Amino acid sequence: MSHHVAKRWDIFCRIVDNFGDIGICWRLSQQLAHEHNLQVRLFIDDLVIASHIIPTLNCELKSQVINQVEIFTWQSAKTVQPADVALETFSCELPADYLAAMQGNTVWVNLEYLSAESWVAEFHARSSNNTKPARHFFFPGFTEATGGLIRETDIFQKSQLNTNKQQETDALKVSLFCYPHAPIADLLNAMAESNLHIDCYVPTSSILPHIAAFFNLNVIEIGSKLSKKNLNIHIVPFLSQTDYDQLLASCDINFVRGEDSWVRAIWAGKPFIWQPYLQTENTHVTKLNAFLDLFYADCCVHAKAAIYKIHSAWVTGNITSDIWQNYLNTLHVIKPYTLNKASQLATQTDLASKLVIFLQKL
Repeated sequence: MSHHVAKRWDIFCRIVDNFGDIGICWRLSQQLAHEHNLQVRLFIDDLVIASHIIPTLNCELKSQVINQVEIFTWQSAKTVQPADVALETFSCELPADYLAAMQGNTVWVNLEYLSAESWVAEFHARSSNNTKPARHFFFPGFTEATGGLIRETDIFQKSQLNTNKQQETDALKVSLFCYPHAPIADLLNAMAESNLHIDCYVPTSSILPHIAAFFNLNVIEIGSKLSKKNLNIHIVPFLSQTDYDQLLASCDINFVRGEDSWVRAIWAGKPFIWQPYLQTENTHVTKLNAFLDLFYADCCVHAKAAIYKIHSAWVTGNITSDIWQNYLNTLHVIKPYTLNKASQLATQTDLASKLVIFLQKL
Protein backbone atom coordinates (compact mmCIF):
# COMPACT_ATOMS: atom_id res chain seq x y z
CA MET A 1 0.00 0.00 0.00
CA SER A 2 2.83 2.38 0.77
CA HIS A 3 3.90 2.47 -2.87
CA HIS A 4 0.78 3.94 -4.42
CA VAL A 5 -2.22 6.03 -3.54
CA ALA A 6 -5.34 4.01 -2.76
CA LYS A 7 -7.30 5.04 -5.86
CA ARG A 8 -9.86 2.24 -6.01
CA TRP A 9 -12.44 2.08 -3.23
CA ASP A 10 -15.22 -0.45 -2.64
CA ILE A 11 -18.00 0.74 -0.32
CA PHE A 12 -20.44 -1.78 1.17
CA CYS A 13 -23.91 -0.73 2.25
CA ARG A 14 -26.58 -2.90 3.86
CA ILE A 15 -29.87 -1.04 4.15
CA VAL A 16 -31.07 -1.92 7.63
CA ASP A 17 -34.56 -0.45 7.97
CA ASN A 18 -34.45 3.16 6.90
CA PHE A 19 -32.84 5.37 4.29
CA GLY A 20 -30.05 6.66 6.52
CA ASP A 21 -27.43 4.04 5.64
CA ILE A 22 -27.85 4.38 1.89
CA GLY A 23 -28.24 8.17 2.22
CA ILE A 24 -24.82 8.44 3.87
CA CYS A 25 -23.13 5.88 1.58
CA TRP A 26 -24.44 7.59 -1.54
CA ARG A 27 -23.31 11.06 -0.44
CA LEU A 28 -19.91 9.73 0.57
CA SER A 29 -19.42 7.70 -2.64
CA GLN A 30 -20.18 10.72 -4.83
CA GLN A 31 -17.94 12.99 -2.81
CA LEU A 32 -14.99 10.57 -2.92
CA ALA A 33 -15.45 10.27 -6.69
CA HIS A 34 -15.96 13.99 -7.44
CA GLU A 35 -13.74 15.76 -4.92
CA HIS A 36 -10.99 13.16 -4.49
CA ASN A 37 -10.96 11.61 -8.00
CA LEU A 38 -11.25 8.08 -6.66
CA GLN A 39 -12.69 5.11 -8.51
CA VAL A 40 -15.64 4.13 -6.34
CA ARG A 41 -17.74 0.99 -6.47
CA LEU A 42 -20.80 0.94 -4.20
CA PHE A 43 -22.26 -2.47 -3.30
CA ILE A 44 -25.89 -2.31 -2.13
CA ASP A 45 -28.00 -5.17 -0.76
CA ASP A 46 -31.39 -3.64 -1.65
CA LEU A 47 -31.58 -1.67 -4.89
CA VAL A 48 -35.33 -1.12 -4.60
CA ILE A 49 -35.02 0.84 -1.34
CA ALA A 50 -31.86 2.54 -2.65
CA SER A 51 -33.79 3.80 -5.68
CA HIS A 52 -35.73 6.18 -3.39
CA ILE A 53 -32.44 7.99 -2.74
CA ILE A 54 -30.91 7.37 -6.20
CA PRO A 55 -33.93 7.96 -8.48
CA THR A 56 -32.18 7.01 -11.74
CA LEU A 57 -31.16 3.58 -10.40
CA ASN A 58 -32.23 0.65 -12.59
CA CYS A 59 -33.02 -2.20 -10.18
CA GLU A 60 -32.67 -4.82 -12.96
CA LEU A 61 -28.97 -4.19 -13.57
CA LYS A 62 -26.13 -5.95 -11.76
CA SER A 63 -23.90 -2.93 -12.27
CA GLN A 64 -24.33 0.64 -13.56
CA VAL A 65 -22.54 3.97 -13.35
CA ILE A 66 -24.44 6.93 -11.89
CA ASN A 67 -22.79 10.27 -11.24
CA GLN A 68 -19.27 8.77 -11.55
CA VAL A 69 -19.99 5.99 -9.04
CA GLU A 70 -20.26 2.36 -10.17
CA ILE A 71 -23.18 0.74 -8.35
CA PHE A 72 -23.28 -3.05 -7.92
CA THR A 73 -25.69 -5.53 -6.41
CA TRP A 74 -24.45 -7.15 -3.19
CA GLN A 75 -24.21 -10.54 -4.95
CA SER A 76 -21.75 -9.13 -7.52
CA ALA A 77 -19.13 -8.84 -4.77
CA LYS A 78 -18.50 -12.58 -5.22
CA THR A 79 -17.00 -12.09 -8.65
CA VAL A 80 -15.00 -8.87 -8.39
CA GLN A 81 -11.34 -8.31 -7.66
CA PRO A 82 -11.17 -6.43 -4.31
CA ALA A 83 -10.11 -2.77 -4.50
CA ASP A 84 -7.31 -0.94 -2.64
CA VAL A 85 -9.77 -0.01 0.10
CA ALA A 86 -12.80 -1.93 1.37
CA LEU A 87 -15.06 0.43 3.30
CA GLU A 88 -17.50 -1.55 5.43
CA THR A 89 -20.20 0.83 6.61
CA PHE A 90 -21.84 0.52 10.03
CA SER A 91 -20.44 -3.00 10.70
CA CYS A 92 -22.53 -4.43 7.84
CA GLU A 93 -20.03 -7.34 7.42
CA LEU A 94 -18.21 -7.80 4.13
CA PRO A 95 -19.45 -10.61 1.86
CA ALA A 96 -17.53 -13.82 2.71
CA ASP A 97 -16.23 -14.41 -0.84
CA TYR A 98 -14.97 -10.86 -1.09
CA LEU A 99 -13.27 -11.11 2.29
CA ALA A 100 -11.60 -14.36 1.24
CA ALA A 101 -10.31 -12.71 -1.95
CA MET A 102 -8.85 -9.71 -0.04
CA GLN A 103 -5.14 -10.40 0.01
CA GLY A 104 -2.71 -8.21 1.92
CA ASN A 105 -3.18 -5.36 -0.56
CA THR A 106 -6.68 -4.28 0.46
CA VAL A 107 -7.09 -1.99 3.47
CA TRP A 108 -10.20 -2.80 5.48
CA VAL A 109 -11.95 0.14 7.16
CA ASN A 110 -15.18 0.04 9.13
CA LEU A 111 -17.07 3.35 9.08
CA GLU A 112 -18.98 3.61 12.36
CA TYR A 113 -22.15 5.50 13.32
CA LEU A 114 -21.90 9.16 14.27
CA SER A 115 -21.92 10.11 17.94
CA ALA A 116 -20.92 13.13 20.02
CA GLU A 117 -20.01 10.94 23.01
CA SER A 118 -16.58 11.59 24.51
CA TRP A 119 -15.29 8.01 24.05
CA VAL A 120 -15.43 8.40 20.25
CA ALA A 121 -12.12 10.29 20.03
CA GLU A 122 -10.42 7.51 22.00
CA PHE A 123 -11.57 4.71 19.69
CA HIS A 124 -11.30 6.61 16.41
CA ALA A 125 -8.66 5.24 14.00
CA ARG A 126 -7.91 2.19 16.14
CA SER A 127 -7.24 -1.17 14.53
CA SER A 128 -8.09 -4.71 15.50
CA ASN A 129 -5.45 -7.20 14.48
CA ASN A 130 -7.47 -10.32 15.24
CA THR A 131 -8.71 -10.34 11.63
CA LYS A 132 -6.80 -10.92 8.41
CA PRO A 133 -6.31 -8.29 7.06
CA ALA A 134 -6.44 -5.95 10.08
CA ARG A 135 -9.67 -4.00 10.43
CA HIS A 136 -9.48 -0.24 11.07
CA PHE A 137 -12.27 1.64 12.86
CA PHE A 138 -13.23 5.09 11.67
CA PHE A 139 -15.55 7.13 13.89
CA PRO A 140 -17.25 10.26 12.54
CA GLY A 141 -17.65 13.03 15.09
CA PHE A 142 -17.88 16.71 15.95
CA THR A 143 -14.30 17.45 17.02
CA GLU A 144 -10.97 17.46 15.18
CA ALA A 145 -9.92 14.40 17.23
CA THR A 146 -12.58 12.30 15.42
CA GLY A 147 -13.33 11.34 11.81
CA GLY A 148 -15.35 14.50 11.13
CA LEU A 149 -18.74 15.00 9.44
CA ILE A 150 -19.86 14.37 5.87
CA ARG A 151 -19.74 17.76 4.18
CA GLU A 152 -19.34 18.42 0.48
CA THR A 153 -17.15 21.43 -0.23
CA ASP A 154 -19.99 23.83 -1.00
CA ILE A 155 -22.96 22.54 1.02
CA PHE A 156 -22.83 25.15 3.77
CA GLN A 157 -22.55 28.02 1.23
CA LYS A 158 -25.40 26.55 -0.84
CA SER A 159 -27.63 26.46 2.24
CA GLN A 160 -26.96 30.12 2.92
CA LEU A 161 -27.92 30.99 -0.68
CA ASN A 162 -31.17 29.04 -0.30
CA THR A 163 -31.83 30.83 2.97
CA ASN A 164 -31.38 34.20 1.30
CA LYS A 165 -33.87 33.26 -1.43
CA GLN A 166 -36.58 32.63 1.16
CA GLN A 167 -39.89 34.42 0.71
CA GLU A 168 -40.73 36.51 3.73
CA THR A 169 -44.07 35.39 5.12
CA ASP A 170 -45.63 35.78 8.53
CA ALA A 171 -45.95 32.02 8.87
CA LEU A 172 -43.24 29.98 10.53
CA LYS A 173 -41.93 27.25 8.21
CA VAL A 174 -41.29 23.86 9.79
CA SER A 175 -40.15 20.58 8.19
CA LEU A 176 -41.12 17.30 9.85
CA PHE A 177 -39.16 14.08 9.34
CA CYS A 178 -39.24 11.65 12.26
CA TYR A 179 -39.74 8.04 13.32
CA PRO A 180 -43.36 6.91 13.71
CA HIS A 181 -43.07 6.37 17.49
CA ALA A 182 -42.63 10.14 18.06
CA PRO A 183 -45.56 11.98 19.74
CA ILE A 184 -46.72 13.28 16.35
CA ALA A 185 -50.34 14.05 17.27
CA ASP A 186 -49.21 16.03 20.35
CA LEU A 187 -46.79 18.06 18.24
CA LEU A 188 -49.42 18.81 15.58
CA ASN A 189 -51.78 19.86 18.33
CA ALA A 190 -49.14 22.13 19.89
CA MET A 191 -48.47 23.68 16.47
CA ALA A 192 -52.20 24.22 15.88
CA GLU A 193 -52.40 26.03 19.25
CA SER A 194 -49.28 28.18 18.58
CA ASN A 195 -49.54 31.95 18.67
CA LEU A 196 -48.05 31.96 15.13
CA HIS A 197 -49.27 30.64 11.81
CA ILE A 198 -47.25 27.54 10.94
CA ASP A 199 -46.65 25.96 7.55
CA CYS A 200 -45.41 22.44 8.20
CA TYR A 201 -43.85 20.48 5.31
CA VAL A 202 -43.93 16.71 5.64
CA PRO A 203 -41.91 14.63 3.15
CA THR A 204 -43.73 11.35 2.49
CA SER A 205 -42.54 8.66 4.93
CA SER A 206 -43.84 6.13 7.45
CA ILE A 207 -45.47 8.87 9.57
CA LEU A 208 -48.27 9.66 7.08
CA PRO A 209 -50.82 7.31 8.77
CA HIS A 210 -50.30 9.23 12.04
CA ILE A 211 -50.95 12.53 10.30
CA ALA A 212 -54.01 11.09 8.57
CA ALA A 213 -55.33 9.87 11.94
CA PHE A 214 -54.84 13.34 13.47
CA PHE A 215 -57.14 14.78 10.78
CA ASN A 216 -59.55 11.80 11.00
CA LEU A 217 -58.70 10.67 7.48
CA ASN A 218 -58.08 7.11 6.28
CA VAL A 219 -55.42 8.08 3.81
CA ILE A 220 -53.62 11.20 2.58
CA GLU A 221 -52.37 11.97 -0.89
CA ILE A 222 -49.07 13.60 -1.76
CA GLY A 223 -49.78 17.26 -2.46
CA SER A 224 -52.53 17.49 0.18
CA LYS A 225 -52.85 20.56 2.35
CA LEU A 226 -54.51 19.99 5.72
CA SER A 227 -55.40 22.69 8.24
CA LYS A 228 -56.29 23.01 11.89
CA LYS A 229 -56.41 26.38 13.69
CA ASN A 230 -52.96 27.98 13.19
CA LEU A 231 -51.43 24.95 11.45
CA ASN A 232 -51.23 24.19 7.73
CA ILE A 233 -49.68 20.85 6.81
CA HIS A 234 -48.25 20.32 3.33
CA ILE A 235 -47.61 16.71 2.29
CA VAL A 236 -44.67 16.70 -0.14
CA PRO A 237 -43.16 13.75 -2.04
CA PHE A 238 -40.19 11.76 -0.71
CA LEU A 239 -37.43 14.18 -1.69
CA SER A 240 -34.12 13.68 -3.46
CA GLN A 241 -31.12 14.59 -1.31
CA THR A 242 -30.68 17.92 -3.11
CA ASP A 243 -34.35 18.86 -2.73
CA TYR A 244 -34.33 17.83 0.92
CA ASP A 245 -31.25 20.00 1.56
CA GLN A 246 -33.15 22.91 -0.01
CA LEU A 247 -36.21 22.26 2.15
CA LEU A 248 -34.04 22.31 5.30
CA ALA A 249 -32.39 25.55 4.23
CA SER A 250 -35.73 27.23 3.54
CA CYS A 251 -37.42 26.32 6.84
CA ASP A 252 -37.22 28.08 10.21
CA ILE A 253 -37.24 24.86 12.26
CA ASN A 254 -36.38 21.34 11.10
CA PHE A 255 -37.39 18.11 12.82
CA VAL A 256 -34.82 15.49 11.79
CA ARG A 257 -33.94 11.94 12.73
CA GLY A 258 -31.22 9.28 12.67
CA GLU A 259 -27.93 10.36 11.14
CA ASP A 260 -28.22 11.60 7.56
CA SER A 261 -30.95 14.24 7.98
CA TRP A 262 -29.43 15.27 11.35
CA VAL A 263 -26.11 16.24 9.74
CA ARG A 264 -27.92 17.95 6.85
CA ALA A 265 -29.90 20.02 9.36
CA ILE A 266 -26.62 21.24 10.85
CA TRP A 267 -25.36 22.36 7.42
CA ALA A 268 -28.68 24.12 6.81
CA GLY A 269 -27.70 26.31 9.78
CA LYS A 270 -31.28 26.48 11.05
CA PRO A 271 -32.75 25.56 14.46
CA PHE A 272 -33.48 21.83 14.49
CA ILE A 273 -34.91 19.17 16.80
CA TRP A 274 -33.22 15.81 16.51
CA GLN A 275 -34.75 12.40 17.18
CA PRO A 276 -32.03 9.76 17.52
CA TYR A 277 -32.65 6.22 16.32
CA LEU A 278 -34.35 4.24 19.11
CA GLN A 279 -31.97 1.90 20.93
CA THR A 280 -32.31 -0.51 23.83
CA GLU A 281 -31.39 0.52 27.39
CA ASN A 282 -32.02 4.19 26.47
CA THR A 283 -28.65 4.38 24.70
CA HIS A 284 -30.27 6.86 22.30
CA VAL A 285 -31.00 9.26 25.19
CA THR A 286 -27.33 9.16 26.24
CA LYS A 287 -26.41 9.85 22.61
CA LEU A 288 -28.87 12.75 22.45
CA ASN A 289 -27.62 14.37 25.66
CA ALA A 290 -23.97 14.03 24.60
CA PHE A 291 -24.81 15.92 21.42
CA LEU A 292 -26.86 18.63 23.15
CA ASP A 293 -24.06 19.16 25.71
CA LEU A 294 -21.49 19.55 22.94
CA PHE A 295 -23.48 21.59 20.40
CA TYR A 296 -25.15 23.96 22.87
CA ALA A 297 -22.20 24.31 25.27
CA ASP A 298 -21.99 28.10 24.75
CA CYS A 299 -25.71 28.78 24.46
CA CYS A 300 -27.39 31.04 27.04
CA VAL A 301 -29.05 29.25 29.95
CA HIS A 302 -32.59 30.37 29.09
CA ALA A 303 -32.52 29.12 25.46
CA LYS A 304 -30.60 25.99 26.46
CA ALA A 305 -33.35 25.01 28.91
CA ALA A 306 -35.97 25.30 26.14
CA ILE A 307 -33.81 23.24 23.74
CA TYR A 308 -33.18 20.43 26.25
CA LYS A 309 -36.83 20.38 27.27
CA ILE A 310 -38.22 20.04 23.75
CA HIS A 311 -35.69 17.34 22.82
CA SER A 312 -36.44 15.38 25.95
CA ALA A 313 -40.21 15.70 25.41
CA TRP A 314 -39.95 14.69 21.74
CA VAL A 315 -37.78 11.66 22.48
CA THR A 316 -39.70 10.44 25.52
CA GLY A 317 -43.08 10.99 23.91
CA ASN A 318 -44.72 13.73 25.98
CA ILE A 319 -44.57 17.02 24.13
CA THR A 320 -46.97 19.78 25.26
CA SER A 321 -48.11 23.13 23.91
CA ASP A 322 -46.14 24.89 26.65
CA ILE A 323 -42.87 23.17 25.76
CA TRP A 324 -43.36 24.00 22.06
CA GLN A 325 -44.34 27.62 22.75
CA ASN A 326 -41.39 28.03 25.09
CA TYR A 327 -39.07 26.86 22.31
CA LEU A 328 -40.66 29.32 19.85
CA ASN A 329 -40.18 32.14 22.38
CA THR A 330 -36.41 31.56 22.40
CA LEU A 331 -36.02 31.13 18.61
CA HIS A 332 -34.55 34.62 18.28
CA VAL A 333 -31.58 33.33 20.36
CA ILE A 334 -31.42 29.78 18.96
CA LYS A 335 -31.40 30.92 15.32
CA PRO A 336 -28.16 32.97 15.31
CA TYR A 337 -26.56 30.52 17.74
CA THR A 338 -27.20 27.54 15.42
CA LEU A 339 -25.88 29.37 12.38
CA ASN A 340 -22.72 30.36 14.22
CA LYS A 341 -22.15 26.83 15.53
CA ALA A 342 -22.69 25.34 12.06
CA SER A 343 -20.18 27.83 10.61
CA GLN A 344 -17.61 26.71 13.19
CA LEU A 345 -18.17 23.03 12.37
CA ALA A 346 -17.87 23.81 8.65
CA THR A 347 -14.27 24.97 9.21
CA GLN A 348 -13.22 21.48 10.41
CA THR A 349 -11.85 18.88 7.99
CA ASP A 350 -14.74 16.87 6.52
CA LEU A 351 -15.18 13.10 6.81
CA ALA A 352 -14.30 12.18 3.19
CA SER A 353 -11.06 14.19 3.36
CA LYS A 354 -10.19 12.64 6.73
CA LEU A 355 -10.78 9.15 5.32
CA VAL A 356 -8.44 9.88 2.40
CA ILE A 357 -5.76 11.31 4.72
CA PHE A 358 -6.16 8.30 7.06
CA LEU A 359 -5.61 5.90 4.15
CA GLN A 360 -2.56 7.82 2.93
CA LYS A 361 -0.99 7.52 6.39
CA LEU A 362 -1.57 3.77 6.67
